[in-house]
Amino acid sequence: MLIAGFPAGPWGTNCYVAATGPGSECVIVDPGMDATAGVVELVREHRLKPVAVLVTHGHVDHMWCVAPVAGTYDATAWVHPADRHLLTDPMAGMSPETTQMLLGGDHEWAEPDDVRELADGQDLELAGMRFVVDHTPGHTAGSVTFRAPYDAADVSAVMFAGDLLFAGSIGRTDLPGGDHPTMMRSLTSKVLTLPDDVVVLPGHGEQTSIGRERATNPYLLDLQER
Repeated sequence: MLIAGFPAGPWGTNCYVAATGPGSECVIVDPGMDATAGVVELVREHRLKPVAVLVTHGHVDHMWCVAPVAGTYDATAWVHPADRHLLTDPMAGMSPETTQMLLGGDHEWAEPDDVRELADGQDLELAGMRFVVDHTPGHTAGSVTFRAPYDAADVSAVMFAGDLLFAGSIGRTDLPGGDHPTMMRSLTSKVLTLPDDVVVLPGHGEQTSIGRERATNPYLLDLQER
């Protein structure tokens, strides 16, 4: 499995490209602000054909370039129905600080031509890969993660975690649509139940693993002590 990623835009949002290997179809995960050029570069470098854009949640730093990327490659965009409205109205999920930063800009928001909705437990077969969708609300109402099997002796799967889980931290819950008790339930039921060897590819920062976070992440340690 080929996975490449890069931080994009002022929020340093990780955008990922996943494929079975060079010269194949691929999926794009969370093309945020200023991600288009990086996607084009990776697609050209590895001779890939994007067929799907996966959205972990509808915050603007993760979906800014969903429509242009999906449109460029005639790809299908996948998003949870609880966050679908943010594709056309991202202000509804923004903090006052972010809203102020964007005020006065000439920003237009539209859904891609082909949008499909995600469901908890759904199996997606895309670009020759299998992704399991886990609905993990708390950061937003429609937050999801995508887990894909990974054929390595020390890694059973990779999880595109969005802003659910970071190295040493978790996603904030103080924005519109966020809820801390719901986040704790998502972490308990959808993170702590996973094997330690699952690699976590977060929406911001460095990659980590379930085992590392189970042992060191203060939020997960607190949940395990309860």
